[in-house]
Amino acid sequence: MPATRARYRVVALATTLAMVTYLDRVAIGTLAPGIRRDLGLTAVEMGWVFTAFQFAYGLFEVPTGRWADRVGTRSVVARIVIWWSALTVATAAAFNYPVLLAVRFLFGAGEAGAWPCVARTFSRWIPRSERGRAQGIFFAGAHLVAGLTPGLIVGGGLLGSWWPGMLSVMSWRGVFVTFGLVGVVWVAVWLYWFRNDPSEHPAVNAEELDAIVAGRPREAAHPSGWAYWRELIRSRNMIALSVMYIPNCMIFYFCITWLPTYLLERHGFNISGMALFAGLPLLVSMPGDLLGGWLTDHLCSRYGLRVGRCVLGGVAYFVVGLCLIAAGHASSPVAAAGLIAIGTGLTMFTLGAAWGTAIEIGGSHVGVVGGTMNSIGNLVAMLNPLIVAYSVEWFANWDLPLYVMGVLFLIGAGCWAVIDPRRPVFAAAIRVP
Repeated sequence: MPATRARYRVVALATTLAMVTYLDRVAIGTLAPGIRRDLGLTAVEMGWVFTAFQFAYGLFEVPTGRWADRVGTRSVVARIVIWWSALTVATAAAFNYPVLLAVRFLFGAGEAGAWPCVARTFSRWIPRSERGRAQGIFFAGAHLVAGLTPGLIVGGGLLGSWWPGMLSVMSWRGVFVTFGLVGVVWVAVWLYWFRNDPSEHPAVNAEELDAIVAGRPREAAHPSGWAYWRELIRSRNMIALSVMYIPNCMIFYFCITWLPTYLLERHGFNISGMALFAGLPLLVSMPGDLLGGWLTDHLCSRYGLRVGRCVLGGVAYFVVGLCLIAAGHASSPVAAAGLIAIGTGLTMFTLGAAWGTAIEIGGSHVGVVGGTMNSIGNLVAMLNPLIVAYSVEWFANWDLPLYVMGVLFLIGAGCWAVIDPRRPVFAAAIRVP
């Protein structure tokens, strides 16, 4: 009897989850000029609004990932999406700076853990040989929506001149309300169809289940106490993976927070040009996601995990670092925007390798391992909106953040040389071949 393909529906559900999260998250960067005008915010105050989200997001990543490791992802993901949908709507009700800060902090706390939960889900539902591709498809969906969102909101851009934009028929507050309601629909589908393990799902036959569990590490215990956390924080793999992920988070948050304003104020783009080039970095990330996911799996099967994950990641990071430094030097607006887009696309090219490594070294603790990687990346990257804001306010310089990110990517390339995806973080996990 041929194997069923229920796991592909899991990938589809996870991809639509990524789309909804990025729809909500990218909106505030595109709407920032209107928000600043209506609430009377300075660039530094808006920087703190961006940072409040990232701080809470990073702070709650590990606890949420730990929770998902213990109880499964079905209920945890549902809670995440309901919470962030409510806070997206609540963003529309903000009437001053303190309220907006509080709402965005709670938004970040609610959304925290979504990515580790997806990694945990893939670790249970996707065979090892397909995980890079699954991650690539997942992030491609996210970046497709992120790339289209600026044009969706303001009109034109990558959607073309035929689309007038949501702001032509509603205020920025209406945009947040509309986006928040999308998550409610997603939760209903998720709770109806998804199960924590393929063995619990009636749509999975024995042949597909055998393919999924082949090579899967045994389910390990989830101990508590200092010994558990000490093993985590002392792991060389965990340290290198977390430092490597910092510039990844920094460039992403630059794209969804300050990039639209950077294009307007640093390079003088008009609104239509801003919508096009603000969406371009994340749109060109789509082929990077898909190609990187396929290539990491292909190289792993042919040359082993070190080549498939680390060599691919290290080479891409080195090139990204050079692109961002060159963008800071570029005098041509189109050249600067193009280099940022290329650098972002190559960054996302490594996501399959990064999260595939987290799954490999995490084993049954992937929620915690993936959460730690994403948490540290986001907690450090929360400084990026402030670096941009203070660079502009103190030095009238938009290029300094690009140099900072470029150097961090070169450091990240060195971290890839240290990471060994064959070595689990916890001693109880199974060492992979």
